[in-house]
Amino acid sequence: MDTIVLVAGHMLHSVQIEFARYMAGAAGVAVLYYLVRNAIAHRRIQNRAATNADRRREFVQSVRAIAVFSVVNLITFAMIGKGLIPLNRGEPHLGVLLAQIVAMTVMHDTWFYWMHRSLHRPALFRATHATHHLSRTPTSWAAYSFAWGEAVAESIYIPAMFVIVSLVAPIEPWAAFIVMGHQIARNAFGHAGFELAWSGFTRSPLTRWMTTTTHHDLHHTEGKYNYGLYFTWWDRLMGTEHPRYHERFEAVATRRRDALPEQATA
Repeated sequence: MDTIVLVAGHMLHSVQIEFARYMAGAAGVAVLYYLVRNAIAHRRIQNRAATNADRRREFVQSVRAIAVFSVVNLITFAMIGKGLIPLNRGEPHLGVLLAQIVAMTVMHDTWFYWMHRSLHRPALFRATHATHHLSRTPTSWAAYSFAWGEAVAESIYIPAMFVIVSLVAPIEPWAAFIVMGHQIARNAFGHAGFELAWSGFTRSPLTRWMTTTTHHDLHHTEGKYNYGLYFTWWDRLMGTEHPRYHERFEAVATRRRDALPEQATA
């Protein structure tokens, strides 16, 4: 009984962590965009506006996914406790911390591209990823809107990634915190439906390697392009970048404030 109570306590704590992270990203971006809605109205990507029913569905599906993420968190914490994932418990080493942030971000993007593209195979799509694509006009609440199977695929890389990185040096706790915070922030902004990047962003050598909200929004509307998460290089290398991505991006990025999108329809 004591073991059951202990595991239940750890599970509750894990759920609290994941739910707080989701709310910080999804609700944080939703509130921010609401506060500046008049200033960014001309930057809405789609003519259609998401409905409250869309947001409710995305939230409920995200809560279900959080349950899966919480189990994966428990596995990760157990591996840390057993010494399978060593942590640096002393002063952080800045060079190691920065290197781990870069390494884990690149690893996550690579995992996401190939996992995401695999989930678009017909059988896997119907069983898993179709749930996420119910959001044809996604909002920040869709950040975790996954079926059970996709939630496993989306999260299982975390303990695996920590194990691989820790083979070189113990994991810097701040590196893990920053990487996971970056993940939910980029995810929420990527689904929010407004393009805030400036004209020329997708062509400049300094920025073209980063995805934009338009990049992922096109994936939701058309499905078979733009599988990347943080970076565009896998899509460009594998020929899966939307052929009109730059054109669609510029159409929004150069839109004047007095030239709003056509009237939204529910």
